[in-house]
Amino acid sequence: MKFSDREKKDLFIAGIMISLAFAILLSGGYNVLLSLNSGLIIAFVIAFFTAGIGFLLHEIMHKYVAQSYGLRAEFIANYNMLWVALGASLFGFIFAAPGAVYISGWNITKERNGNISLAGPVTNIVLAVIFLILLLIFGTSGVLGKLFSFGLTINALLGAFNMIPVMPFDGAKIIAWNKGIYYLTLIVAVGLYFGSWYI
Repeated sequence: MKFSDREKKDLFIAGIMISLAFAILLSGGYNVLLSLNSGLIIAFVIAFFTAGIGFLLHEIMHKYVAQSYGLRAEFIANYNMLWVALGASLFGFIFAAPGAVYISGWNITKERNGNISLAGPVTNIVLAVIFLILLLIFGTSGVLGKLFSFGLTINALLGAFNMIPVMPFDGAKIIAWNKGIYYLTLIVAVGLYFGSWYI
Protein backbone atom coordinates (compact mmCIF):
# COMPACT_ATOMS: atom_id res chain seq x y z
CA MET A 1 0.00 0.00 0.00
CA LYS A 2 1.09 3.55 -0.71
CA PHE A 3 0.37 6.34 1.77
CA SER A 4 0.78 10.05 1.12
CA ASP A 5 2.38 12.24 3.79
CA ARG A 6 -0.98 13.90 4.41
CA GLU A 7 -2.65 10.51 4.75
CA LYS A 8 -0.10 9.31 7.30
CA LYS A 9 -0.66 12.47 9.33
CA ASP A 10 -4.45 12.15 9.11
CA LEU A 11 -4.41 8.49 10.17
CA PHE A 12 -2.08 9.22 13.09
CA ILE A 13 -4.04 12.22 14.40
CA ALA A 14 -7.43 10.54 13.88
CA GLY A 15 -6.24 7.39 15.68
CA ILE A 16 -4.94 9.41 18.64
CA MET A 17 -8.04 11.62 18.91
CA ILE A 18 -10.47 8.70 18.66
CA SER A 19 -8.47 6.82 21.30
CA LEU A 20 -8.46 9.88 23.57
CA ALA A 21 -12.21 10.33 23.12
CA PHE A 22 -12.88 6.72 24.14
CA ALA A 23 -10.39 7.04 27.01
CA ILE A 24 -12.29 10.05 28.36
CA LEU A 25 -15.56 8.14 27.96
CA LEU A 26 -14.13 5.13 29.83
CA SER A 27 -12.82 7.43 32.58
CA GLY A 28 -16.17 9.01 33.34
CA GLY A 29 -16.55 11.90 30.92
CA TYR A 30 -15.89 15.47 32.04
CA ASN A 31 -15.03 14.27 35.57
CA VAL A 32 -11.68 13.15 34.19
CA LEU A 33 -10.71 16.80 33.77
CA LEU A 34 -11.22 17.35 37.47
CA SER A 35 -8.91 14.53 38.53
CA LEU A 36 -6.18 13.88 35.99
CA ASN A 37 -4.34 10.75 37.12
CA SER A 38 -2.85 7.49 35.92
CA GLY A 39 -6.36 6.12 35.34
CA LEU A 40 -6.66 8.22 32.20
CA ILE A 41 -3.36 6.87 30.91
CA ILE A 42 -4.52 3.28 31.45
CA ALA A 43 -7.83 4.11 29.79
CA PHE A 44 -5.99 5.62 26.83
CA VAL A 45 -3.87 2.49 26.40
CA ILE A 46 -7.02 0.34 26.51
CA ALA A 47 -8.82 2.66 24.09
CA PHE A 48 -5.90 2.79 21.65
CA PHE A 49 -5.44 -0.98 21.44
CA THR A 50 -9.19 -1.54 21.00
CA ALA A 51 -11.09 1.41 19.49
CA GLY A 52 -8.05 3.16 17.99
CA ILE A 53 -6.61 0.07 16.34
CA GLY A 54 -10.09 -1.06 15.30
CA PHE A 55 -10.71 2.26 13.57
CA LEU A 56 -7.30 2.41 11.89
CA LEU A 57 -7.41 -1.17 10.59
CA HIS A 58 -11.00 -0.66 9.39
CA GLU A 59 -9.94 2.26 7.21
CA ILE A 60 -6.66 0.69 6.09
CA MET A 61 -8.47 -2.45 4.91
CA HIS A 62 -10.84 -0.31 2.80
CA LYS A 63 -7.74 1.21 1.23
CA TYR A 64 -5.98 -2.14 0.77
CA VAL A 65 -8.88 -3.77 -1.07
CA ALA A 66 -9.45 -0.67 -3.22
CA GLN A 67 -5.78 -0.52 -4.21
CA SER A 68 -5.78 -4.26 -4.97
CA TYR A 69 -8.32 -3.42 -7.69
CA GLY A 70 -6.00 -0.75 -9.07
CA LEU A 71 -8.09 2.11 -7.69
CA ARG A 72 -6.85 5.28 -6.05
CA ALA A 73 -7.73 5.29 -2.35
CA GLU A 74 -6.78 7.82 0.30
CA PHE A 75 -7.92 8.35 3.88
CA ILE A 76 -8.90 11.93 4.70
CA ALA A 77 -9.62 12.87 8.29
CA ASN A 78 -12.64 14.95 9.22
CA TYR A 79 -11.14 17.20 11.88
CA ASN A 80 -14.43 18.91 12.71
CA MET A 81 -16.03 15.57 13.53
CA LEU A 82 -12.96 14.47 15.49
CA TRP A 83 -13.39 17.49 17.74
CA VAL A 84 -17.11 16.69 18.02
CA ALA A 85 -16.23 13.15 19.14
CA LEU A 86 -13.76 14.51 21.69
CA GLY A 87 -16.27 17.03 23.02
CA ALA A 88 -19.12 14.51 23.15
CA SER A 89 -16.98 12.08 25.16
CA LEU A 90 -16.89 14.63 27.98
CA PHE A 91 -20.65 14.25 28.31
CA GLY A 92 -20.73 10.46 28.34
CA PHE A 93 -21.30 9.54 24.70
CA ILE A 94 -19.44 9.45 21.39
CA PHE A 95 -20.54 10.34 17.89
CA ALA A 96 -17.61 9.18 15.80
CA ALA A 97 -17.21 10.05 12.13
CA PRO A 98 -13.45 10.64 12.08
CA GLY A 99 -12.98 10.50 8.33
CA ALA A 100 -13.20 8.15 5.38
CA VAL A 101 -11.26 6.51 2.58
CA TYR A 102 -12.03 8.31 -0.67
CA ILE A 103 -11.85 6.08 -3.73
CA SER A 104 -11.61 6.96 -7.40
CA GLY A 105 -10.99 5.09 -10.64
CA TRP A 106 -12.67 4.08 -13.87
CA ASN A 107 -13.31 0.41 -13.07
CA ILE A 108 -15.44 0.61 -9.90
CA THR A 109 -18.17 -2.02 -10.27
CA LYS A 110 -20.98 -2.71 -7.80
CA GLU A 111 -19.21 -5.92 -6.73
CA ARG A 112 -15.88 -4.21 -6.20
CA ASN A 113 -17.52 -1.36 -4.32
CA GLY A 114 -19.29 -3.93 -2.14
CA ASN A 115 -16.09 -5.82 -1.39
CA ILE A 116 -14.22 -2.60 -0.58
CA SER A 117 -16.99 -1.59 1.83
CA LEU A 118 -17.21 -5.09 3.34
CA ALA A 119 -13.50 -5.08 4.22
CA GLY A 120 -13.99 -2.56 7.04
CA PRO A 121 -16.78 -4.25 9.05
CA VAL A 122 -15.23 -7.71 8.50
CA THR A 123 -11.95 -6.39 9.94
CA ASN A 124 -13.79 -5.27 13.08
CA ILE A 125 -15.59 -8.62 13.31
CA VAL A 126 -12.26 -10.48 13.07
CA LEU A 127 -10.79 -8.25 15.80
CA ALA A 128 -13.88 -8.84 17.96
CA VAL A 129 -13.47 -12.63 17.58
CA ILE A 130 -9.76 -12.35 18.51
CA PHE A 131 -10.65 -10.37 21.64
CA LEU A 132 -13.39 -12.91 22.45
CA ILE A 133 -10.90 -15.79 22.25
CA LEU A 134 -8.41 -13.91 24.45
CA LEU A 135 -11.21 -13.16 26.91
CA LEU A 136 -12.25 -16.80 27.11
CA ILE A 137 -8.64 -17.90 27.63
CA PHE A 138 -7.47 -15.28 30.12
CA GLY A 139 -10.70 -14.18 31.80
CA THR A 140 -12.16 -10.79 32.63
CA SER A 141 -10.06 -9.78 35.63
CA GLY A 142 -7.44 -7.05 35.70
CA VAL A 143 -6.41 -4.50 33.09
CA LEU A 144 -6.00 -7.16 30.39
CA GLY A 145 -9.50 -8.44 31.09
CA LYS A 146 -10.86 -4.91 30.65
CA LEU A 147 -8.88 -4.50 27.43
CA PHE A 148 -10.12 -7.78 25.95
CA SER A 149 -13.70 -7.10 27.05
CA PHE A 150 -13.78 -3.57 25.66
CA GLY A 151 -12.01 -4.73 22.50
CA LEU A 152 -14.75 -7.29 21.90
CA THR A 153 -17.57 -4.84 22.57
CA ILE A 154 -16.26 -1.84 20.65
CA ASN A 155 -15.14 -3.77 17.56
CA ALA A 156 -18.42 -5.64 17.36
CA LEU A 157 -20.20 -2.29 17.70
CA LEU A 158 -18.02 -0.67 15.03
CA GLY A 159 -18.75 -3.57 12.70
CA ALA A 160 -22.50 -3.44 13.32
CA PHE A 161 -22.71 0.37 13.22
CA ASN A 162 -21.04 0.52 9.82
CA MET A 163 -23.60 -1.96 8.45
CA ILE A 164 -26.39 0.64 8.63
CA PRO A 165 -27.88 0.36 5.10
CA VAL A 166 -27.93 4.07 4.24
CA MET A 167 -25.23 6.28 2.76
CA PRO A 168 -22.51 7.04 3.68
CA PHE A 169 -22.24 3.84 5.76
CA ASP A 170 -20.60 0.70 4.39
CA GLY A 171 -23.85 -1.20 4.70
CA ALA A 172 -25.51 0.80 1.91
CA LYS A 173 -22.95 -0.35 -0.66
CA ILE A 174 -22.85 -3.92 0.65
CA ILE A 175 -26.63 -4.46 0.56
CA ALA A 176 -26.78 -2.94 -2.94
CA TRP A 177 -24.25 -5.56 -4.06
CA ASN A 178 -25.26 -8.71 -2.16
CA LYS A 179 -28.12 -8.91 0.35
CA GLY A 180 -27.11 -12.38 1.58
CA ILE A 181 -23.60 -11.25 2.53
CA TYR A 182 -25.04 -8.07 4.03
CA TYR A 183 -27.43 -9.88 6.41
CA LEU A 184 -24.88 -12.55 7.34
CA THR A 185 -22.29 -9.90 8.24
CA LEU A 186 -24.86 -7.84 10.16
CA ILE A 187 -26.10 -10.86 12.15
CA VAL A 188 -22.55 -11.86 13.14
CA ALA A 189 -21.61 -8.30 14.19
CA VAL A 190 -24.82 -7.73 16.15
CA GLY A 191 -24.56 -11.19 17.72
CA LEU A 192 -21.01 -10.51 18.89
CA TYR A 193 -22.05 -7.14 20.30
CA PHE A 194 -24.96 -8.43 22.36
CA GLY A 195 -22.97 -11.52 23.31
CA SER A 196 -20.23 -9.29 24.74
CA TRP A 197 -22.60 -8.10 27.46
CA TYR A 198 -23.01 -11.64 28.80
CA ILE A 199 -19.32 -12.59 29.05
